Amino acid sequence: MTEYAAQIMPERSPLALVAQNFGDRPVPRRQFRMSVADRLWRFVAFAPGVAVTTLLVMGFIHWFQTGGVTLVEGSAIALIGITFIWVSLSVSSVLVGLLRMAIAPVKRHETRDNGGAQNIALLIPVYNERPADVFGNVQAMLKALAERKGVDRYSAFILSDSFDSEVIEQEERAFMALQTRCPADVNVYYRRRSRNTDKKVGNLSDWLENWGGAYEAMLVLDADSLMSGTAIRHLSRALAQDPDAGLIQSFPVVFGAETLFGRIQQFSNTIYGWLLAEGLSVWSQREGNYWGHNAIIRTRAFAESARLPYLKSWRGHEKLILSHDFVEAGMLRRAGWTVRFLPHSGGSFEEAPQTLIDYVLRDRRWCQGNLQHLRLLTARGFHPVSRYHLFQGAAAFLLSPAWLALIIIWTVIGAAEPNEAHNYFNASHPLHPIWPDKMQMESWVYLAIVYSMLLLPKVIGMVALSCRRRVRQAYGGLRPFVASVLFEIMCSILYAPILMIQQTIAVARALMGIGGTWMPQVRNNRGYSWRAMFRFHILETLLGVGLVYGMWADMVSLWLMPVAASLVFAAPLSKLSSWRVKDGRFQMMRLDTPHSLREPRIVKAARAEHAAFTAYLEHQPLATAAE
Repeated sequence: MTEYAAQIMPERSPLALVAQNFGDRPVPRRQFRMSVADRLWRFVAFAPGVAVTTLLVMGFIHWFQTGGVTLVEGSAIALIGITFIWVSLSVSSVLVGLLRMAIAPVKRHETRDNGGAQNIALLIPVYNERPADVFGNVQAMLKALAERKGVDRYSAFILSDSFDSEVIEQEERAFMALQTRCPADVNVYYRRRSRNTDKKVGNLSDWLENWGGAYEAMLVLDADSLMSGTAIRHLSRALAQDPDAGLIQSFPVVFGAETLFGRIQQFSNTIYGWLLAEGLSVWSQREGNYWGHNAIIRTRAFAESARLPYLKSWRGHEKLILSHDFVEAGMLRRAGWTVRFLPHSGGSFEEAPQTLIDYVLRDRRWCQGNLQHLRLLTARGFHPVSRYHLFQGAAAFLLSPAWLALIIIWTVIGAAEPNEAHNYFNASHPLHPIWPDKMQMESWVYLAIVYSMLLLPKVIGMVALSCRRRVRQAYGGLRPFVASVLFEIMCSILYAPILMIQQTIAVARALMGIGGTWMPQVRNNRGYSWRAMFRFHILETLLGVGLVYGMWADMVSLWLMPVAASLVFAAPLSKLSSWRVKDGRFQMMRLDTPHSLREPRIVKAARAEHAAFTAYLEHQPLATAAE
């Protein structure tokens, strides 16, 4: 029995979690057959990316083959194929999303109240988070739900794993205030575990085992999650109307960013994230994915099929699966439940890291878990698309060392003219390679292709949005909208090489077993000192200086200048990432979105609740603060 340090919970309603084994092949509750249209959409999503990558690789093989392809050149070709396939597949997803939207435009409406009433639990796992923000979000969501009565009944559970004494004291006080202020027909509960056993997975499993039996569904939220009442009801009704659905994932939009780096993520998410999301829903179909929050899950389906077993380490020790969400989605699907994605449900929000360093530290935690997915690719019973999701999560981090290796190889080898193959060095300059003109030209061609493919999703999103007058007005007009897109692209190019090095470090740390301690995300805008910046980015700075020296000595191609400049100025760029641009003078640098120019109602309500709970926790009367 789990020990609790504090709990104000309903009567227990146990729900047994069925043990799972990745070596077993469970019998699915139902088999699904794909329609011809679904097969066609999936083919269109993957075939063009594979075809373009194949043509590019064949072109490089033809380029290198004079005099025979060396081992180093073969490695370069392989890395080109590996890196480019993921770029091209993302472009394919965007194009498929655009095509689907053109063929069948989305009609936004709230799902009707049919399909049977449900008891739904809103689960908010917290770990040393800022209580005023957590409870403020919960209060705003509960009030939004109470504004319109539906057939479903909701209860909110704050499931705490906090250990900081000050945070614990504030959580308990905030909960007492929440009890007095929440709508009368909504129950709110609070539970804090004595030990953080199995982290978030253990936190949710504990709730399922002890209270899950009383609820048909659980809507899992993060500490920074925020959903409108309409969005919550939409997910609830979608689950009720689809008896085969085990999980339905919404598309969270980034909100509340005030710094440069936060606004880059928020703006990018708004410009082309919606097209990626639409494309993902088209080709994933019943084999969608789970992002760990802002999703509704059928409790009994999860309990019967998605309890995570431990992984055996190389030394035989049991290890917790860290990035659990992708795996749980795959386990639901292999048991015969569908995993769906609603890309345009609206009203689903999440926060993003406000500085580059906070983003990198979060990536290190995710990297360790995502690389575990590689060991699950051979697990029995997983659908091929579920395996692709698992591999894609690991590849998102492995691509960075692949890009870095390709850059290193590209600075060492070249493609000589047929009669000069591999004669890059001579006796008078043994350390000074002399690349033929053709190689320089092909380098720029390759760079142009890669940059074009990386930027194409953003350009497509910009064009698609700017074609609609109403959307242009929502962004403040066409001119500031286009200027903001160009500014965001410039910033993304500057930060990409730094992220490449940092993700390579994350992969190296994970492979060496150096795990990062999980700490709550920093949600303020204080930034870091200059000393901390230079210490954190010392490797990028040294690599950048080395590249600049190589260019000065004619040992490195000038096409790497954008990469070198970014790395040399890694620390200043990192410091710049915490610059508060929300109230900046120049409009394009504010990277405004419709949600920043006109706050959604639920975001405005949550902001007011944050202020009210903050005032209360600072020993001011809550009623006065709320006014």
